[in-house]
Amino acid sequence: MKKENVVIGLTDPKSPTNVGAVMRAAGCYQVNEVRYTGVRYARAAKFHTDTKDASRKIPLNAAESLIDNILPEQQVICVDLIEGAISLPDFEHPENALYIFGPEDGTIAQEVIDRADAVVYVPTIGCMNLAASVNVLLYDRLAKSTQTVIGDELIKKSRDTNNTVKVKVN
Repeated sequence: MKKENVVIGLTDPKSPTNVGAVMRAAGCYQVNEVRYTGVRYARAAKFHTDTKDASRKIPLNAAESLIDNILPEQQVICVDLIEGAISLPDFEHPENALYIFGPEDGTIAQEVIDRADAVVYVPTIGCMNLAASVNVLLYDRLAKSTQTVIGDELIKKSRDTNNTVKVKVN
């Protein structure tokens, strides 16, 4: 079985809260790396918003460009409300992907869209925030995967230490 490589690219993220929530999602969904462009996040990074300390296990790297230094087998998937994009329910995720998301107050640059192997949107009424969009995309990837781990052992390993509730069997 080949190892999947999933990277999240954030275009000039504005909110440290959103980046922290993206890092938490990255940990939950076993993302390999999170990259970001721009200077806004770096200025606000002193606010500790990664509540599960995912950045200790998953690299969070600043980058000049999200589309430079892509692995040959990696597909670039842009995720934003872009005319002509594929609806997420209809999208088939590649094994190795760099998912690029637009900023909270803008969109992905045209040259990045032009470089993409696919452009995908989440079919909502109105736009979601950055962290919500990342969570939805990663959940969709997990739900469509044939390598999903399920069951009580996963639940025991993943839940909060204050949660010991069980479903009562009749």
